[in-house]
Amino acid sequence: MFKKIPKNVLVLGIVSLFNDIASEMIYPVVPIFLTAVLNVPVSIVGIIEGIAEATASLGKFIFGYLSDKAGKRKIFVEGGYGLSSLSKLLMALASSWIFVLLARFIDRLGKGLRTGARDALLLESAHKGNRGFIFGLHRSLDSAGAVIGPFLAFLLLYFFNDNLRLIFFLAFIPSVIGVFLLVFFVKEKRNTENPGPRKNEIRLRFHDLNPSFKLFFIISLIFALGNSSDAFLILRAKNLGLLTQTAVLTYVLYNIFQTFFATPLGRLSDRVGAKKVYTAGLLIFSAVYFSFAVIKSSFWIWFLFPLYGLYIAATEGVSKAYISEFIDSSQSATYFGMYQTGIALCSFIASLVAGFLWNFISPASAFYYGSFMAFLAFVFLLYGKLTNRV
Repeated sequence: MFKKIPKNVLVLGIVSLFNDIASEMIYPVVPIFLTAVLNVPVSIVGIIEGIAEATASLGKFIFGYLSDKAGKRKIFVEGGYGLSSLSKLLMALASSWIFVLLARFIDRLGKGLRTGARDALLLESAHKGNRGFIFGLHRSLDSAGAVIGPFLAFLLLYFFNDNLRLIFFLAFIPSVIGVFLLVFFVKEKRNTENPGPRKNEIRLRFHDLNPSFKLFFIISLIFALGNSSDAFLILRAKNLGLLTQTAVLTYVLYNIFQTFFATPLGRLSDRVGAKKVYTAGLLIFSAVYFSFAVIKSSFWIWFLFPLYGLYIAATEGVSKAYISEFIDSSQSATYFGMYQTGIALCSFIASLVAGFLWNFISPASAFYYGSFMAFLAFVFLLYGKLTNRV
């Protein structure tokens, strides 16, 4: 199997694996560190995460555009993963929430810096018949890190008496391993075009964008406006009676399923078409969120989280493979960055709406809203006319 995988794809996947191990070791314990060690209110935790995610959202588009403009990929990816590694040390040394904010800002700046260029590197190693497999494989390795990281954090907390700073220091190790592999084993294709004006000018005016990309982008934004933070799924699990530790295990279970299914669903999208797989993913999401709204027992949580992982596997990598059908590779980082920025900003709005509905109407109403928006996007995509003409 590995002989069929381009070297850059395999190495970038392993780099993402190590980086996600490091990030997911830290992510679940940062709120505890802030509230229990630094004694800051929960409102400050929300401000920190809001600024961090906004930084990543804007960075994906800006640095994706700059990557295309410069015709460079690897330097952006190296810088992005390097900044994320540095943030682990800053977190370990933090003595106030301002330093945690700085660490999270640097970490998310790194994500924004690398994401579009990394996806463009993956696309350069793919062809029309294996794009879904390439992005699905990368998603699988990335998700595997999301399974391993929390388990490592749990073991470290158990054996070292809840030493949170130790976790931050140790998370630096897998992060640095990933940067080392990236620097020495990923090779960027040389630009063989003659100097002079670029063959494909990057057009940022909305009406100049590829029509099929615009339609898919708008439909995706509609869906994202109902796709709130996964934290609401955990809160719903607790709302239905699960203990905190058990609720966290459901998060790991969902990551296991998305890891297992991302690559085969990527392969399936190469055979039957990315649109069909992605559309099915939207329908799964709608059904899962509707079920989260109507269930009265925590028993069903153990079935819904794996299905949610299946939705992730059917959409995350597949969406990038689908977008690649509409764009020229020389503009791929810009398009990927624009897409991911729009999705992230709309998802942030979705979380605000879900929080309002949860607090002022009912927990179920937040999930009815998400289910409706996903079904709306499903209908638009099912009947929308998209072509793969670049």
